[in-house]
Amino acid sequence: MQEKEISQAVIRRMPRYYRYLGELLDAGVERISSNDLSKRMNVTASQIRQDLNNFGGFGQQGYGYNVKYLYEEIGKILGLNERHNIIVMGAGNLGQALTNYVKFEKLGFVIIGLFDVNPALDGVTVRGIKIRMLDELESFCEENQVDIAALTMPKEKADAIANRLVGLGIRAIWNFAHVDLELIDKNVVVENVHLSDSLMQLSYNIVRNKKAEENGN
Repeated sequence: MQEKEISQAVIRRMPRYYRYLGELLDAGVERISSNDLSKRMNVTASQIRQDLNNFGGFGQQGYGYNVKYLYEEIGKILGLNERHNIIVMGAGNLGQALTNYVKFEKLGFVIIGLFDVNPALDGVTVRGIKIRMLDELESFCEENQVDIAALTMPKEKADAIANRLVGLGIRAIWNFAHVDLELIDKNVVVENVHLSDSLMQLSYNIVRNKKAEENGN
C-alpha cells in the first residue's frame, strides 16, 4: 500500500509538538487534551487533531493524549529513535558553534567529522572532534557512515562541495550557505537554513509594529 503523502506544513509543526510535549513531561503532566495543548502552542485544537490523524491519531475520546506515549511516537515519526551521523563542512565560527551544541546528540544527531581548507586548523579539536582537511573527505566517508552533511562554508563553494558529497553517497544536506543548491541528484534531501531571512522577517515586523504604534493602532 502506498504511503500517505504528508504536507510539509504538517511536518514543520511536528518538532513543535515534540518540544512542547517534552516540556509537559518535564513538568510531570501525564495527559492533555487537544484544547489544552492548543492554548499552549497557539494552534487550534482542530489543527492538532488533523495533524496527528495523519499518523494515526493517538488520542482517546474523553481522555485526550497520553503525553509520554505521544512524545515517544512523534519522536519515532521524526526518526529520533535512530542515530544520524553528521559531518560539518566548514570549521569557521558557525561550524564550530554547531559542533559545540551538545543538545543535538540528545536528539540522536551525532557530529562525527569537521572539515575545512585552512591549514592552520588542521588537527585542531572542537569538543573532541578533530578538524580535518578536505582531501581527507573521501577516505573518511568510506570508513564511516555519514547520514547528513552540514554546509557552513561561503556560498561560492557550496555547490561544488555539495555535489562532491552527493557523489560520496550522502543523501541529506543541512545547508547554511546562503544559496539554493544545484545538485546532480534531485533525490537528495536538502534543508535550507537562511539565518538572514529570519532577521529580515524580524526587521519587517519591527517596522510594522512601529508604524502601528505611530498610527495609534
